[in-house]
Amino acid sequence: MIKRVAVLTSGGDAPGMNAAIRAVTRVSLSQGWQVFGVKNGYQGLVSGDYVPLEARTVGGIVQLGGTFLGSARSLEFKTENGRKKALDHLSKAGIEGLFVIGGNGSQTGANVLHQMGFPVNGIASTIDNDLVGSDITIGVDTALNIALEAIDRLKVTASSHRRAFLVEVMGRDCGYLALMTGIGSGAESIVIPEVEMSAEQVAQTIQAAYKRGKSHAIVVVAEGAKNEVDTLSAFFKNYKTDLGFDLRAITLGHVQRGGAPYAFDRTLAARLGASAVEAMARGQYGVLAGSKGGEIVTTPLAEIAGKTKGIDPRLLQLADILSQ
Repeated sequence: MIKRVAVLTSGGDAPGMNAAIRAVTRVSLSQGWQVFGVKNGYQGLVSGDYVPLEARTVGGIVQLGGTFLGSARSLEFKTENGRKKALDHLSKAGIEGLFVIGGNGSQTGANVLHQMGFPVNGIASTIDNDLVGSDITIGVDTALNIALEAIDRLKVTASSHRRAFLVEVMGRDCGYLALMTGIGSGAESIVIPEVEMSAEQVAQTIQAAYKRGKSHAIVVVAEGAKNEVDTLSAFFKNYKTDLGFDLRAITLGHVQRGGAPYAFDRTLAARLGASAVEAMARGQYGVLAGSKGGEIVTTPLAEIAGKTKGIDPRLLQLADILSQ
């Protein structure tokens, strides 16, 4: 019978993580369990840095971005000795179950602990939306809306001065955020890691927009694309390509992560957090709580660890058609 559980947030912060912590805490308390928060992700697990969580401790955090528990990289946890230290601290604290809120790397770590015999359940949270086991993850909707709002503002000044903007959004290995931002903002071109696009091709899309009489052009670029914003900017500067438009570049960067979670992310976090706790209460360990087809489901961590979700190529075709 489980009596004590802990929750941690790991990897890049995502809007809605605090809402997930709140859900895990309060649903666990409803089970009669004691709850502890692990400070600074897996590093806090290795060092045994816990704080008790009560219903009031997590009051007033549902609307806050980021993670009040903190997140940090932990090279030590990647070692066998580090993981043993983490399990030793958990044992000494009497903690019998763990919830991990995070993306690919975080859930890979959760799976390792599960394989070592410790009860762990994951909660899908990453703005990249590249996590297998969930159609959409905590933080994605808010990050997209922040990017769209920024581009809407850029288009106003771009139209006033007949400019083209290269807009870099987050997405180191996955172009989902750039792709959906591009479609939602009506971008003329989208550059993502999954599909190589040369600087010449980007130039052609900008030139074509100018020739069609458009008053501006927007190119959304994923940070992990081979030809990212700095590379493209250098190309256009060095080769003096006649784009028609005056060119500017801007990096949204971590602005996308820092917003207060929108309604969708708050409710998704609540549902996923509750699902992870309920699964553990019925003795189901080593699973990820995610959303598929609008339903909350659990997927074995072993089927998720080390994998990334691809993008739908039909969306790229749609983006191209809509950009005309």
